This record gives sequence, C-alpha cells and structure tokens, in this order.
Amino acid sequence: MISFIELSIDFFKKILLKAGLSENLTDNISQLTVFILLLLVAYLAYVITWRIVRRLLIPIMRRSKNQFDDLLVKHNFFKKVSYLVPALILYYFSESALLIFPDFIGIFNVIIEIFFVVIAILIVDSLLSTLNDFYERYEFAKDNPIRGLVQIIKIIIYVIGLLVVIGHLLDQNLWSLIISLGTISAVLMLIFKDPILGFVGGMQLIFNKMLSIGDWISMPKFGADGTVLEINLTTVKVQNWDKTIVTIPTYSLISDSFQNWRGMEESGGRRIKRSINIDMDSVTFCTPEMLEKFKKINILKEYIEETEIKIDLYNKETGADPEIKVNGRRQTNIGVFRAYLKKYLHNRTDIHDDMTFLVRQLQPSDSGIPIEIYVFTTTTEWANFENIQADIFDHVLAVIPEFDLRVFQLPSSKALENIGKLN
Repeated sequence: MISFIELSIDFFKKILLKAGLSENLTDNISQLTVFILLLLVAYLAYVITWRIVRRLLIPIMRRSKNQFDDLLVKHNFFKKVSYLVPALILYYFSESALLIFPDFIGIFNVIIEIFFVVIAILIVDSLLSTLNDFYERYEFAKDNPIRGLVQIIKIIIYVIGLLVVIGHLLDQNLWSLIISLGTISAVLMLIFKDPILGFVGGMQLIFNKMLSIGDWISMPKFGADGTVLEINLTTVKVQNWDKTIVTIPTYSLISDSFQNWRGMEESGGRRIKRSINIDMDSVTFCTPEMLEKFKKINILKEYIEETEIKIDLYNKETGADPEIKVNGRRQTNIGVFRAYLKKYLHNRTDIHDDMTFLVRQLQPSDSGIPIEIYVFTTTTEWANFENIQADIFDHVLAVIPEFDLRVFQLPSSKALENIGKLN
C-alpha cells in the first residue's frame, strides 16, 4: 500500500510537471490529491466491509438459534466494528500520503486516535447493551435487574473516553487529568447528582428486593398505578393500566413511600373490602313468622334452629319474661342477614376460606349501619376480581329486602319532587 501511494505521488508529479507547474506546487498538489484518494479508499473500504457483513454475516446470525448474536445485530455492533477498517487504513498510511506536511501529520494522527477512542466507546456501549438485553431474557433478571449498573459502567467509560480525548488535545496523560479532577469534584458531584442518587436508590431497591420488573406498584404522588417496565439509573418506568407511561425518579422510591402489590399477587388472593349501609329504621327483632320464613332459606335453616335452641336455653336459665322483648335474648333481622352473608360467601368457590374472612358491622353514622364484607378472592387478576366483587354485591343488594331490611341512600331528585307534590 505504501509503495502504491509513493507510485501515485510520482505519477501525479510527472503529470503536473509536464503541465508546466513549479516543483513546489507540484509536490503540494500531488500529496493532497493522494491524500484525498486515501480518504476515498478508506470510505470505500468501510462501505465494502459493511455490505459484506450485512449481506453475508448478519443473515447467517439471524438464522442461528443463538440469541446473543441477534442482540449484537440489534445494537449495531458489527456496523460499529466496521468503522475500524477506514480508521486503520488512515492511521497506517496517512503519513506516507502527507509526507511533505509533517505538521499536519501530527494533527491528523491525533484526530485518528480520537476517532479510535470514539469507535472503542461505541463498541463497548453496544456490547454492554447486548449483555443487558441478553440477561433480561432470563426469569431471575426481573428480581435482579442490572440495567442501572450497566448505565453506571457506560457513564464511567464515556467519562474515561472524554478524558482520553482531552488528554490527546492538551497533550497530557490520563493520570494527570484524573488528579486534576479533584479540584472540580464538587462541580462533578453537582452535575452527576441525579445519576449518583439514582444508582444508590436502584441498588437499594434491587438488593432489598423492594421492586422488580413486572411488579404492580401504586405511587399517587407521581400518578403511577401499573406495572414496572424498566428500572434505569435515574428513573423507573411504569405503564399505568390506562396504557400511559409514567417515569419516577429512582431515588424517590427510596425517599418516598410507594405501594407494591407483589405480596397480594404472590399470596394468591385479592382483598374485597366494601360495605353497604343499612337503614337503621328497618332493624328489628325477628318474629316467629319471620324466623319461619328465614328457615326456608337452605343455607340458614341449620343456623336459625341452632341459634333458637341456644337462645331458649339461655332465657330459661335466666328466667327472662318472653312477653317483654327487651328481656333475654332474641334474634334480629340484621343478625340473621350477617349470618346469611357468611354462609353465602363460604359457599362460593371463588372466595378464600383460609384467609381473613369477616362480615362485620361498622360504626353507625348518619348514613346508616355499614355492613362490611372483608374477604379474599381466589384470583388476583384484576378483571376477574372486579367481576367477582360486582357479582357478590349484586346479590347482596337483591336479597336485603328478603330480611325486611332497607338500604340507606339519600333521597333522589325524583323522590324529593314527589314529596313536593304531596305538600
């Protein structure tokens, strides 16, 4: 190649001398022409290399079963490696093409060396991205993501690359530049505050297993309620249930509170905690007629009979006068209703019996008596959970009148209108 360059220079010199140009001008023009040709050769070498890789090597890799090489292609690893071909050509042969411009040779070599540094950084960046994507294909990567660590390594590599470039431009070695950085460390801490906090927060999230990819989290402060997609160096990306994307600063998940629903999903049960208000005016003692009617409800018959036996025995032992309702013990329609709800829920196959199971009465208020159902479904899938919950309360609302109870609700505009007409 060097001989070819020398022959090319002599060839152009002979042509230019025959054209009547001076020897000094002939040398300059010949060298520049050959240098331009060298640049063209370097560019053509890159084009040819990339076409060979794209048409021969990449198709073979895409057909292979190995997933790693597919990821290398995805992150343009081979294209970045192809940049080394023109860089090597220019580095080894530019001196011969610029022989009469010694000052320019030094400048051009510095440019080529910087180009090498940039290519090396791009190649390492591509490799790190490939390794991260390959790692994330495994199931355990959800609990132990390395994206934040990879990003830290990338930042370090870019900083080192920048220092090498500055060192070449200022003609200083890397170590002296690193020492001089101590004087501006406060500035660097300010510039890289978010990445540093994000890295610390990300490591705490990962090592303490506070968050994993795929977890459902809620963080109202940032409008987040959905699935974690990515845990990055400075942000955590969450896809909400309405398909919007929210980014949360990584360190905020440590400094602020958030709700992780992983425990619920791993337990296999999702909580129903909802109450319905009963009109207090509809609560009453059960008459014998009411009890006979309630016995016809299959799941209540055994309960009513056993309870009546216990109540009769207690009243006899205490000598309670049955003519006075407040004497002794009696069943109430709201008590029977609660017993019915317990039996009804126990008989449902989509409700857990071995988790917290409550049908309780809450503090009465001006809105009536709240009867709360506190149980867990056997599914954690959102749509199925909502269907089960709606089905239960559809049934509850429909059966309340069967117990001579009324649901409390504020008068509707139609009811107020009818009252107005009566007046």
